[in-house]
Amino acid sequence: MREEKPLISVIVPVYNVMNYLPRCVDSIRNQTYQNLEILLVDDGSTDGTGELCNRLGAADSRIRVFHKENGGSSSARNVGIAQASGEYLGFVDSDDFIDDTMYEQLYDALEKYQAKAAQAGRDEIDEEGHRLPDICIPPENVECIPAGKFLEELLMHRGDCSFCTKLIRRDLFEGRGFPPGELNEDFHLLLELLEDMGQIVSLPAQAYHVFYRPGSNSRKEGREEFSRVFRDSVENAKLALRLTEEKYPELTAVAFRFGVFQRIEYMLHIPISRMTGDNEEYCNIVRDLRRSWLRSMRNPILTGKNKLYHTLFALAPKAVRKIHAKLRRK
Repeated sequence: MREEKPLISVIVPVYNVMNYLPRCVDSIRNQTYQNLEILLVDDGSTDGTGELCNRLGAADSRIRVFHKENGGSSSARNVGIAQASGEYLGFVDSDDFIDDTMYEQLYDALEKYQAKAAQAGRDEIDEEGHRLPDICIPPENVECIPAGKFLEELLMHRGDCSFCTKLIRRDLFEGRGFPPGELNEDFHLLLELLEDMGQIVSLPAQAYHVFYRPGSNSRKEGREEFSRVFRDSVENAKLALRLTEEKYPELTAVAFRFGVFQRIEYMLHIPISRMTGDNEEYCNIVRDLRRSWLRSMRNPILTGKNKLYHTLFALAPKAVRKIHAKLRRK
């Protein structure tokens, strides 16, 4: 008798996505890996999406629907984790979609390589159906990446921290969850899980399709929103440096480089009007840049351009931003 494969729980945080949710859910329902459940977590939708979730749930017994007050993607995902019954967890954003074979490929990779986490490649598609340049380049062949090497790739901005491309053993999430209120929640939680993962199996197939929709929950535009993204990135850089110094000391120079890079990005995106002496967050980042300047100049991984920006923002941050803004307008 053929043994049934373990249950996979696919968690979908949902908020005001009437036009995109059916495609997302259908792509999960049509998986060749059949033993799965789909958890739709309605995060306080106001456009009728909650009722759509109920109709989708009534049409397929594998779909379970949960409604909650609006609290953001992290809180919705955490509800899904708490309610999941599966041995493995996957995550799909409600305006994205996946290939029919994605979870079968990921599960087979976990079994073959006796791993706790596997990831597929991803691409991005805009509203006109055009494929955008790849953010993360998938490997040409299957790779088993040790946790330390995967961390290095993340810190060098080459790795994929998204949970949406991954299938992960549920027991790794015990006592852990996505940090509510942060825009870089995937990076934050992945840093916590890496050591326990041991390795990640990376597949070449670009089986996850990101639908780039300006204004969506994870892709909001506007300088205020971008500055918040980079503010959270600075906090994650502090976490990355602490974790690296403790568990991967050989990557300390890489983690330091990551922190400098994230602070420079913050300085390039914060609205100039907020570069004031009463903005404690901004002042702390300027102070960090000044204190770390000499160490930055000695860091072999930072580029000459990185070191130049570090020097300029440490000396006269607001003046540099004004000049930078003028040059960009030309």
